Amino acid sequence: MTATRERSASRAIGPLHAVLLAGTVPLFLGALLSDAAYASTYHVQWSDFASWLIVGGLLFAGFALVLAIVDFFRADRRGVGLAYLMVLLATWMVGFLDALMHARDAWASMPTGLVLSAVAALLACVATWMGFRAPYIGATP
Repeated sequence: MTATRERSASRAIGPLHAVLLAGTVPLFLGALLSDAAYASTYHVQWSDFASWLIVGGLLFAGFALVLAIVDFFRADRRGVGLAYLMVLLATWMVGFLDALMHARDAWASMPTGLVLSAVAALLACVATWMGFRAPYIGATP
């Protein structure tokens, strides 16, 4: 008697992809909270903290984006959806614009830096939710 196993796509993203994707949320959220602290106290250290947290969020989101693109174009399975890929790309792009805004003088980065940090944090949350919850193409229930 021979056993046959049918290959199907996995519903879960890989463990490294999951860690990188989940790491974007606290980094961009920390940047948002640091910007809010700077807006209320005007201590430059908060703007500096936000800058470093945004850089960390960009690194995590960038590597997660590379893994998402690899998963999307894999021949044997289509691991991630296009909507998830686009939201993750938008997260990285808004985060990059936020990093450019924070490269300016601390006072000059407000209030645009705070708004961009809020948008980046929201997009990071949406991308993480989509990455862990979205049904993948070719997945079996």
